Amino acid sequence: MNPSQKTLVKILDNQKNISFKHVCEFLIQTGFHCRVKGSHHIFTRQGIPEIINLQPQGSLAKRYQIKQIRNIILKYNLHKTSSGNTDEFKI
Repeated sequence: MNPSQKTLVKILDNQKNISFKHVCEFLIQTGFHCRVKGSHHIFTRQGIPEIINLQPQGSLAKRYQIKQIRNIILKYNLHKTSSGNTDEFKI
């Protein structure tokens, strides 16, 4: 299991203490584009109207922001491949 898949599992399991760096890397590998304004990391992706706005809390991602990401992943089925396998994700 690669680091992005591990991060996906943590997000879907609603775990706390997820690395901010790993969340950002996961979103970029999932097709989101990032721009940074101060401490705000703003992620957008074509076809998804929601904007993800993240700020680190030390070296960790904020828990409520992880829940927002989880909801977007589930809403747009970003955790499944075309074969329905949850061990991989769409890029």
